[in-house]
Amino acid sequence: MSKPTALPDVDLPPPADAAPDPLLAALGRVRRIERIGKVVEAYGTLIRATGLKAAIGELCELRNPADSGDPHFRLAAEVVGVSRQHAVLTPLGALDGVSPATEVYATGRQATVRAGDGLLGRVLDAHGEPIDGKGPIAVPGGPPVEDMPIYAASPHPLSRNLIDAPFATGVRAIDTVMTAGVGQRIGIFAVAGGGKSTLLGMLARGASADVNVIALVGERGREVNEFIRDNLGEKGMAKSVIVVATSDRPALERSRAAWVATAIAEHFRDRGKRVMLLVDSVTRFARALRDVGLAVGEPPARRGFPPSVFTALPRLFERAGNNDKGSITAFYTVLMEGEEGDDPIVEEVRSILDGHIVLSRKLAAAYHYPAIDVLTSLSRTMPRVIEEPQLRAAGQLRKYLAKHQDIELLLQLGEYKKGSDPEADIAIQKIEPIRKLLQQPSGDIADFGESVAALRKLFA
Repeated sequence: MSKPTALPDVDLPPPADAAPDPLLAALGRVRRIERIGKVVEAYGTLIRATGLKAAIGELCELRNPADSGDPHFRLAAEVVGVSRQHAVLTPLGALDGVSPATEVYATGRQATVRAGDGLLGRVLDAHGEPIDGKGPIAVPGGPPVEDMPIYAASPHPLSRNLIDAPFATGVRAIDTVMTAGVGQRIGIFAVAGGGKSTLLGMLARGASADVNVIALVGERGREVNEFIRDNLGEKGMAKSVIVVATSDRPALERSRAAWVATAIAEHFRDRGKRVMLLVDSVTRFARALRDVGLAVGEPPARRGFPPSVFTALPRLFERAGNNDKGSITAFYTVLMEGEEGDDPIVEEVRSILDGHIVLSRKLAAAYHYPAIDVLTSLSRTMPRVIEEPQLRAAGQLRKYLAKHQDIELLLQLGEYKKGSDPEADIAIQKIEPIRKLLQQPSGDIADFGESVAALRKLFA
């Protein structure tokens, strides 16, 4: 006698006239359990939380329970690491009010910033919130905004449009001798008092960009308003978005300003705009990253900077440039400890970017503005974006400027005799016209075509 075949288990629907299960109905009304962490350690730029289910890069909110001393306390923080059973966070504000009773809530969201035409002419903090007293960014009937990820991937290298057109900056010394290209990334290297802010203001007012996005990272509070009023002006502000994190803000907030500005610039680039991104300064951005890295336990590698700093720099820089829709031409300022060039941040930035503009304290002291040291400055894309006659004339300017520098001490001592070196004689003859070409009042905007014509006429 054969055994009956076993039938597979099948979930059959309940009969139509069956009463609903009261247990299932009750479970459907119960709120889901929320995973909440607790603060176990908080000091400086570091918070450790236990029991928190959150990923690196996720935003969290710290709150105090109702029976605590400050039940209305709220503080945003970002997960920057995981250590054993703890989530490591850095605050986006002051730690005042954090206690052992503080609870940590994971939001499930990565960091984003709102971007759109409504940002033009506005001043934002490192969270993307307005601080200029002009009201909210998104208003009914106003320009639309969208959320942009702060930590995004750079454009695919094969989807980038080639740098094949000059980017007119309105600064004669740059346009003639170190011409920038649309989509180029350039470093501005300067010691303290080298004229960096003056040059940034000239770029913001005179560059041929549809939109300026400016990040002021770790600036003195006094200098923010001065930059807006004195260096940027009403005309420059009208097409600019400014992101500010002053020197008294937490380290993560200071570093975040550069990421936020880059994300806003990406939004306009994806709309086909020609964007200019100014970040002042990369040095303070790197120092803020150093504070975060050391706080979470990273070992110092080069001059006290942990490895994560040198990983973050190319991630930030590579997001600028061209994609298949628009362009971001970026200028990053770097504060040099001295003019010897042994700073690891200076050397790292110089090796990554597509060119460098060096500002000289000696030229600034001689009232030569902009104080650009032409002989130590370079645009790597210049041969791709200009015509051969300008390239030859720029080479001659460099040659005679270097020759005059070689014999300058002899001239001061009265030891040089005319006719002993034909090239030196030409350098002496040309030095004043060269200096006149390279100097420019900060309020003037030089026409690109006229600047190139003046350079070629000088060596015709």
